[in-house]
Amino acid sequence: MTTRVSALLIGVLAALVAPGSEARDRNVLWTVEGEQNTIYLLGSIHVLRPGDGGLPQAAERAYEDAERLVMEIDLDDAAADPSAMLATMQQAALLPAGKTLRGVLGADYESIRARAGESGLDLAMLDRFAPWFVATLLLQMELASRGFLPELGIEARIAHRAVDDGKPIQGLETAEQQFAVLGGLPLEEQKRFLLMTLEESTQLDAQVDELVGAWQAGDTEALARMLSAEFADFPELYRPLTEDRNRAWVEQLDGLLDDRDDYLVVVGALHLVGRNSVVDLLRQRGYTVTRQ
Repeated sequence: MTTRVSALLIGVLAALVAPGSEARDRNVLWTVEGEQNTIYLLGSIHVLRPGDGGLPQAAERAYEDAERLVMEIDLDDAAADPSAMLATMQQAALLPAGKTLRGVLGADYESIRARAGESGLDLAMLDRFAPWFVATLLLQMELASRGFLPELGIEARIAHRAVDDGKPIQGLETAEQQFAVLGGLPLEEQKRFLLMTLEESTQLDAQVDELVGAWQAGDTEALARMLSAEFADFPELYRPLTEDRNRAWVEQLDGLLDDRDDYLVVVGALHLVGRNSVVDLLRQRGYTVTRQ
């Protein structure tokens, strides 16, 4: 199997598809019972195309039952000031003093520059920025050219709906923390990440279709296989993007399970499957986590 770093990002990182609302036998949705409340765990894909539809019925019911929402980041705040989010990302992406993108990429610079240019990205304008930032820009541009947009995604739709309904939203982490995950990779690993993103861009349609198809079918086994492939291909990226964040989130969810309010928690689908997933870690703590 080819590497799927692009699909990994789409499935786990919100700061960077859904079917219609017909009934389905299985969903990427679980419930966790606290002493006095219920937490619904909904796995999401962070981008959608126009016409891809809305939430499946089981997720609609979970939304209606929940008094509060939890997402990877507080999209209510992000939507209120998208320019501030972009500025935060750009500041986090600046290379250390004395470093340039051309210098970091070395002998591969010209080939990367040519390939990025085919996607409409001018590397000369990005010489102060880290390779991870270039890779995410390329991925966003490639997805947008195929009609996939974050503002059409499940999180954005739920966030807008929650604002209208007066349901509070909170984030499990900040945008700064998400950017720091990629920024924390050594520069050589960031370069590898960029090269792999470019390589995979030619196969992006098939990769995204596979990821979205598994999500639509509620095929958690297929999603877990994708995640396992990512671990084998790029463990340096897998651990901080998935396992480390899952552990931090479970600490917070543990506290919410002492509350009286019911919560709908919406995170990337790949956080809820496989080894040391949020579901797995909650079960390790003794909670009963039931697939819907």
